[in-house]
Amino acid sequence: MIIQLKNGKLYDPAHGVDGVVRDLYIRDGRIVAQPNSNEKIDQVFDLSGKIVMAGAIDMHSHIGGGKVNIARMMLPEFQIKEYQETRQYTEPEAHICTPSCSHDAVPNTNQTGFRYIEMGYTAAFEPAILPINARQAHLEMGDTPMIDKGGYAMLGNDDYFLRLLSSKAEQKVINDYVAWTLHATQAIGIKVVNPGGISAFKFNQRRLDLDENHSFYQVSPREILKSLSTAVHQLGIAKPLHVHCNNLGAAGNFQTTLDTMGASEGVPMHLTHIQFHSYGAEGDKKFSSAAAQISEALNKHQHITADVGQILFGQTVTASGDSMMQQLNAQYANPKKSVIMDIECDAGCGVVPFKYRDQNYVNALQWAIGLEIFLSVEDPWRIFLTTDHPNGAPFTSYPHLIRLLMDKSFRNEAFAKLNLDAQAMSNLTSLDREYSLYEIAVMTRAGAAKLIGLNDRGHLGAGAAADITIYTDQPDREAMFAKPDYVFKDGELVVRDCKVVKVVWGKTHTAKPAFDIGVEQGLKAYFNQYHTIQLDNFKISNDEIADDGRGGIIIHST
Repeated sequence: MIIQLKNGKLYDPAHGVDGVVRDLYIRDGRIVAQPNSNEKIDQVFDLSGKIVMAGAIDMHSHIGGGKVNIARMMLPEFQIKEYQETRQYTEPEAHICTPSCSHDAVPNTNQTGFRYIEMGYTAAFEPAILPINARQAHLEMGDTPMIDKGGYAMLGNDDYFLRLLSSKAEQKVINDYVAWTLHATQAIGIKVVNPGGISAFKFNQRRLDLDENHSFYQVSPREILKSLSTAVHQLGIAKPLHVHCNNLGAAGNFQTTLDTMGASEGVPMHLTHIQFHSYGAEGDKKFSSAAAQISEALNKHQHITADVGQILFGQTVTASGDSMMQQLNAQYANPKKSVIMDIECDAGCGVVPFKYRDQNYVNALQWAIGLEIFLSVEDPWRIFLTTDHPNGAPFTSYPHLIRLLMDKSFRNEAFAKLNLDAQAMSNLTSLDREYSLYEIAVMTRAGAAKLIGLNDRGHLGAGAAADITIYTDQPDREAMFAKPDYVFKDGELVVRDCKVVKVVWGKTHTAKPAFDIGVEQGLKAYFNQYHTIQLDNFKISNDEIADDGRGGIIIHST
């Protein structure tokens, strides 16, 4: 069967296509070259006046795993009644997007898939899969319909790795452990949260800066970052090390962030939710924007990429492995409840509900800092649109964020409503930049696919998976990006006029670099002595991911 998408205006940055009217053809789930004249076109969509992009990719969104599930359970008051049924939608039933479907803080797995696809997103990546909890994370992602998934395995606070580093193990040994972890967890990348800090918290350290030693292992966060980034690079993993810096949310933490950029010594590294790491300590309130310094450094250091982690006003919940900082943040919980816990002595978990307010000085300045970074980083291929869902805001707020980036007047109107002291500490109104549709396509499609290593996603070239989103061009970009006309997933029409018309199950993306199987000898002995699970049961098989015919695995070469 051949489908023709006719007369659409294409934005495909991977191929330098910027608003060119061109036809697309789909066959067997893939975009193909124009068929021969003697081949039959089975279905034609006239897209005159419409915008065509690849399906959007969220490269950092907490959609599966322990802490998100805790957040879902601890906040029943924010679940929308009409979605509380655990109902499975099957063709030809349609999930209908209503005005109220964008406001609960942590949607369940079913809602997550529907609401992503309704906005034109066809993939989302869980950025914090604790290896011991990887099976649970994959079960939740596997229960999320419509979109492709993947995740980043967390290392850098686990006892086994810290023992290796403390004993001055050779880089090759660490590389084998990192590669083995990717295989065992079915992940596509490696993440480190507060390098060494989560572990140090358990030894009664309440802060750990980049060059400060862990009191027990006597290794610094800088050493952790260098070792892990080197391993990821030498193994040929496309996705650079995903780094949640030390000193999250602390006034003056921008200097730690600047220093962190040099920790990998030129090896590619990705700094996540960088807005939360861009704070100065100037002014009467000792809290200020350091967005200018961070943006200047990002523009200078070509080996560093970042996503913003924009905050937006309203109720959400912060869910992080950074138990060191979440323990401090628990005093600000709204409503007043929180969970701070240890997980198998290898990581932490902190879940703290929070409501961002535009009249709160700190919250208002956080909002401005994120936008300052977006507008000051010159290369859209190295900055990515995220809210660190749900930490800064639910992912359903992306259309609103896109309008803030594309519409200076709208942005200035929102700024004028902020806390006045925060306005005085921001230069946001002096930034005239407005993102173009091409740049939005870079940040949310082509750039994200390139960063993660999804060679057949994020673009509209021949051979790409036919993940395609079509919008009606509207001056109100929030309205435009909130409700695409059509979404195709792997060549199948799954959304028409904001209604899911067919339920599908996306695949799981993984990376499986080569490693010396001999690494398991030491791991087996360690598991037998210290863990509550046997090594063989720790590893997740391909069959588990594709259980019940849902999805399956895409292995990306390294």
